[in-house]
Amino acid sequence: MARPASRRVAPAPPAAPPAAAGTGFSAAPDLAAAIADWRQWLCEEKRASPHTVEAYGRDLAVFIGFLSGHLGGAVGLSDLEALRAADFRAYLATRSNDNYARTSTARAFSVVRGFFRFMERHGRLANAAIHNVRTPKLPHAVPKALSEAEAALLIGSTDIVALADAEAWVLARDAALVTLLYGCGLRLGEALSLTRGSVPKDGIMRVTGKGNKQRIVPVLPAVTEAISAYMALCPHAGDATTPLFLGTRGGPLNPRIAQGLMQKLRLALGLPETATPHALRHSFATHLLAGGGDLRAIQELLGHASLSTTQRYTEVDAARLQSVHRMAHPRAGR
Repeated sequence: MARPASRRVAPAPPAAPPAAAGTGFSAAPDLAAAIADWRQWLCEEKRASPHTVEAYGRDLAVFIGFLSGHLGGAVGLSDLEALRAADFRAYLATRSNDNYARTSTARAFSVVRGFFRFMERHGRLANAAIHNVRTPKLPHAVPKALSEAEAALLIGSTDIVALADAEAWVLARDAALVTLLYGCGLRLGEALSLTRGSVPKDGIMRVTGKGNKQRIVPVLPAVTEAISAYMALCPHAGDATTPLFLGTRGGPLNPRIAQGLMQKLRLALGLPETATPHALRHSFATHLLAGGGDLRAIQELLGHASLSTTQRYTEVDAARLQSVHRMAHPRAGR
């Protein structure tokens, strides 16, 4: 659709247009309906988690809210179709001026692109201009892994930050959780979503990852023993659907408890600030690779959809090798 020669100056609308479901901004009826369909598609076909759907909705809401001020009124599908590359760049510039992190802006613009692709596939609008806009260049971050010695120290010291009156089953739970995160390379959310029915059997465990995708993960004897010790002491009854890791009152363990545990441990043990629950996953992958693990196998173990994501760990190992080379080579200091 050709863009009008001049921008419209929107008069005060006779009635407020309906709000797009779950986004908190006003949109023309056709756009509100399209956003509702997009959210439903994310839930039912993409099988995105509720947290992901809400996060995507917020990112799109910020974009539509920008357009409302940029264009001077409520935004409809025809407005989206008429946008030029300069309009998208103005949105990116606004985020930069508002001091959004480049990673946040890149993610948000990826959501906007995805929404436009959805609209194009369903024949509601087409806008080629968005494909001509580059997202901000991101800093090349390398995962921060613990050394093997630091990981071993962490796993063997989970009780040093416990309260004096901490119950034995809570200490066993903390030890089992930390051992599982490092021993199987799980995300914290994956570990906390495990149920008693998914307790390791015959050296394997089924894990549900992002997008509800399931994968089979080998389990080390040390992990199995730590979980068994915790289960034997846990006072709360349950069945196969009961969460594996429980809080002191018997409900699902809050992620903040696990994050707080890691924070206390890194302070007590003098570990770097990067020693978070997710760092144990990075350490799992890095140590496997350093030990000769196959990159494709590590990809499967981590549940990465793309090999390029797993390849970041080759850079971690390369950085370690460079460090060893600089420290050990007789001419490295010259």
